[in-house]
Amino acid sequence: MYCGTVNDLENQTTPFLMIDLPSFESNLSKMSDALPGTSLRPHVKAFKSTAVAQRLYAAGHTAFCCATIKEMEGMVSVGLSDDLLLANEVLDTNRLGALAKEGASITVAVDSKETINAAVAGGVSNVLIDVNVGLKRCGCDVSEAGNLAKYAKNVGLNIRGVMGYEGHLMMVQDRATQAEMVKDSMMLLLKAHENVGGPIVSAGGTGTFDLNSWATEIQAGSYLFMDTEYAKLGLPFAECLSVMSRVISTAPDRSWAVVDAGLKALGMDHGNPSVQDGIVGFCSDEHTTLYPNKGQPQVIWKVGDLVSLSPAHVDPTIAKHQNMFAYEGNTLVEKWPIDLRGW
Repeated sequence: MYCGTVNDLENQTTPFLMIDLPSFESNLSKMSDALPGTSLRPHVKAFKSTAVAQRLYAAGHTAFCCATIKEMEGMVSVGLSDDLLLANEVLDTNRLGALAKEGASITVAVDSKETINAAVAGGVSNVLIDVNVGLKRCGCDVSEAGNLAKYAKNVGLNIRGVMGYEGHLMMVQDRATQAEMVKDSMMLLLKAHENVGGPIVSAGGTGTFDLNSWATEIQAGSYLFMDTEYAKLGLPFAECLSVMSRVISTAPDRSWAVVDAGLKALGMDHGNPSVQDGIVGFCSDEHTTLYPNKGQPQVIWKVGDLVSLSPAHVDPTIAKHQNMFAYEGNTLVEKWPIDLRGW
């Protein structure tokens, strides 16, 4: 816990990640009400911070999924190892096996004989059969799931169930259409589950958390912070993460302003960030150029002003920073190290 002063916001070195703590806590509470306990398996890749994970654990979410081995190791290091899923295929599981030997509950996703063999070789005994439900990323064909499960059992693995991520449906904006598409994807996953067995059907994310009633657990994480893309869906969560920047230059005629946060501070795969009361022109390595709104003759900012940028994709934005700073108003309350970066 950090108790700061009302001057903390102005005194921070820019760019930095600012969290509106009341909105964050509201987001956490709303999801915990909707998906209590282990019906939510929070995705660590969204926040890459053991401090945030500990808040989720305190709220009753004792099972987590990760995208990297580094995330798995970091979670174990702080004792959050009740049920950790690497929701990703990996061909070298030695580090995961070492975690299992320490007493951590480790599960890994597999979608081929090669990844099954890798689990065995590294000493990981628990697996989920990863099934392609339409994303065209990882996952075996539905027709192969049963055969892979039999193979995994024959080589001594414990099959906990299936996993199928409908990530291609997260940003479908028509909710009725999205619901039907989620159902179609989950019917594929349930068909595979019939041939695989096990208690777990793992799927979902922030964009489909309230539509996916077929999974036994939902892998959501971005809901804690949100971004401008997710905001388009009308979900019951507030955007609470900003990249705080400072105006370092303005045009002589004040037709544009430049802030000190650019590509190296923002996840750009979903497009430019947004700024209140202005237009984002373009981002370069360490700068973003802002223009006045249409009909407004000059920019409203002057050199030295703090400017809040709203990212279009929160997960990669967080991964570019070392810390998150949680504020109530202008007062710094907590500093959350982003200690799970890397692989």
